Amino acid sequence: MPTPLPDPDRPDRGGSPYPDLTGWLRPRLLAPGPVEVDPRALLRLAQPQIHHRSPEARALISSVRAKLQRLFAGAEVLLTTSSGTGAFEAALTSLVPREAPVLSASAGKFGARWGQMAERLGYRVERLEAPWGQALDPGQVAAAVSGKAALLLTHSETSTGVLHDVEAIAAAARATEPDLLILVDAVTSFAVAPLLPLAWGLDAVIAGSQKGAAIPPGLGFVALSPAAAERLLEAQGFSLNLARELRSQRLGETAYTPAINLIAALDYSLDRLLSLDLEVLWGERARMSRALLEAGVALGCRPFAERPSPAVATLCPPPGWAATEVTRSLQALGARAAAGQDAYKDLTFRISLMGYFDRYDALAVAGLLEEALAALGCPFERGAAVRAAWEALGT
Repeated sequence: MPTPLPDPDRPDRGGSPYPDLTGWLRPRLLAPGPVEVDPRALLRLAQPQIHHRSPEARALISSVRAKLQRLFAGAEVLLTTSSGTGAFEAALTSLVPREAPVLSASAGKFGARWGQMAERLGYRVERLEAPWGQALDPGQVAAAVSGKAALLLTHSETSTGVLHDVEAIAAAARATEPDLLILVDAVTSFAVAPLLPLAWGLDAVIAGSQKGAAIPPGLGFVALSPAAAERLLEAQGFSLNLARELRSQRLGETAYTPAINLIAALDYSLDRLLSLDLEVLWGERARMSRALLEAGVALGCRPFAERPSPAVATLCPPPGWAATEVTRSLQALGARAAAGQDAYKDLTFRISLMGYFDRYDALAVAGLLEEALAALGCPFERGAAVRAAWEALGT
């Protein structure tokens, strides 16, 4: 005789309302990277191996760079076989002379990482830090950037869910220091939020493959302004030397062996992204993330970011529950979200639809969140999350 399912209106705080189904449910990656990947892109990884110096590979690399240039709104893009962290190191060491003074402006874990990186690499680092959950103030950045060679910024801060106003920050900083190099981490804003590197006066914008590009980890992207491309340093770095990469990639090759199979998967995934106008793509991503925030609010959660990023919905759980309880309850339903980081591990949880998702998945995730909180015993009106998400998608 089948084991009866528990009554979802009388849940147990400790686990899933459907424990008998946990081995059958399809796993869902709802964390802000790595993300769900289109199965058709994964099939590109399974194609016969090609040689990275072949005409086929040169055509592929040139195709991908041209498509990335469109998504980066005209900036020239270089590929690195690395994570986004490796791409950021490549940009920093290829543009800024060692021991130069740099300002690291941050309001979260990943923004702080770039200051740590610069310090480890021998730069003279000054830090400007805003509280987690808040956005950087352009005026404060401009006041701190005087005399600096470079400014290190994060556009979408994955640890907090804040989208910093990089356009305003860059304008204010350059008014103070006209020759400043501005390096921006756009790892979770690329292909997700409005991003106009050339129009905003950014010198290097960094992203990676496992977020908005929606393929597995392993590739980094560095979008360069024409002025930055002219300033690349020859003498710094070896495997992450962008001056060498620029010469090679303009010929359809890479300086060293690339992850050519990932590049093939990326070629397919970029076609999917570029099937929409950029404004439409960005607008839909914003609606999907807003739907998750509104679903959370309907269940008693509170948004954490004062300026939310469309890349990740960061929520504080209902009073009396810890964020790690929420993520464990979601995991019991086959969904891997992410708790907060460092001091916010029990205070916030993060859900993202950057990968192979559409607006109807946002409704499903709202339902998953409702089930997860019901399993913990949180009081709310059944159906409230999906209803709130649907209303957000229509605005």
